[in-house]
Order: sequence, then structure tokens, then C-alpha cells
Amino acid sequence: MYLCCVISKGKIKELSEYKKKKRCDEEHVFVAEGVKICQEALAARLPVRVICATDLWFSQHRQLPSEAELYEVTAEAMERLSGLKTPNEVWMLIGRDYPRPAGLPCRPLTLALDRLQDPGNLGTMIRTADWFGIRRIVCSPDTVSCYNPKVVQAAMGSLFRTEVLYTDLPRWLEECGLPVYGALLDGDSVWDMEPPAGEAVLVVGNESQGISPAVQGCLTHRIAIPNPGGTAESLNAGIACAILADELLRRP
Repeated sequence: MYLCCVISKGKIKELSEYKKKKRCDEEHVFVAEGVKICQEALAARLPVRVICATDLWFSQHRQLPSEAELYEVTAEAMERLSGLKTPNEVWMLIGRDYPRPAGLPCRPLTLALDRLQDPGNLGTMIRTADWFGIRRIVCSPDTVSCYNPKVVQAAMGSLFRTEVLYTDLPRWLEECGLPVYGALLDGDSVWDMEPPAGEAVLVVGNESQGISPAVQGCLTHRIAIPNPGGTAESLNAGIACAILADELLRRP
């Protein structure tokens, strides 16, 4: 059993502050919303600090973290807390310090992201990485935060199973000692390429500017997805990432 309080106006105001990136960064927390994502957070035993939910949601979830503050909220109160256009049944405040589950299938590919800006794209790439068993994503410092609420939503729980690091990307690529494949419009066709025999890195660049010159200097393979249609100018970064990951992880 749990002790659930009806949320006060003061508490709603306090928790609404977590819509701000600065507040979340300062306290090293992030917000998760929605039944699916919050269920994933509970299953992964993340350090949930606060749960705000409807009476119906609480009635269906009896095994909750003992350390979490629990508040029953109305639909109106959820609208004030939520950063979504359509608020859901449950809102959680979660600490960022948590271990990724051990023993998950892990494929020999690291995804590197150079100045990616769109939260939806990053969330999609995290979800794609999880699908393929890619457990590590290395990002340039100016890539959008993986704890951006839109990223958390788009990742659909895959963030909890994927390590996302932010670092000096050119230096990391120079020091990793692995083949580095970069997605470029003028690269060699990935269809004509043998997939790497061992561990490798796939680099995807900024949505409009591509891979920066500094990172291009670290590439060992410049690759592209052929364009048999011949009319579209480019692919969405998230879609390109999924196609290239599939190609690089194939084995003869």
C-alpha cells in the first residue's frame, strides 16, 4: 500500500518549475510523462522522486517506489504540470543517476551525433539504437540534451537502456581506435560496402549542415545512402540513422 496525498496549489506551482531546463539541470533530474514511459521507468527501477497521477492510475499501480512522493491530481492540475499538448494520466520526476540494465543484447556499433538539434530526431535515434542493440551514443556538447522532455517522449523508454555521453567529439573519435563511418551526401554507396568485421562508430551530423569539418577529419569511411528516386533532396536524420545502422550491422 502507499500513502497518496491530494496535491496542493503550492506543490503544483513548485513542480511546474521543472518545465524549465535550468531547474532540471541544477537538480540533475528529468521529467517523464505518460503511461508507457512511466511504466518503463518503474520497471527499470529508476530513482523516481515524485509521482503525480490520477486516482485511476494509482488504483492500477500498487507497487511503487517507497522513496517517491505521491500526489493524486485532477485533469486540471495535470494540465498545469504537463509540458505536453495533451496531458496524460501520470507525471514523474526522476533522478538522472541510474545504472543501465546489465545483460542486455549489445551490438558492436557506437552511434556518434555531431551537433544534432531536433529533440524528436534524438529521441528517435535513441529508440533506433535500442532496437538494434546499440548501447552507447556519444554526442558533441552542442547536441540537444537527451533529457529534453521531447527527447524523453520520443525515445519511449529506450533512454533507460542506452548510455548517452556528451564530450569533445573529434577528440573522442581520434582516441577510440575504431573505424569511423560518417553519413555524407557525397559519400560512397553503403550498398557497395562490406560491413565492418568488428566494432565501429557511425557518425550522423546536424540536420541542415551535416557533419562538421572537424569531425569529418576523423572519418575513416565516408558513406551515403543511394537515392534511386532521384527527386528528394535528403532524408530525415533519424531515418538515415536507422538505414545506416542496419547496413553496418549486417554480416555476410
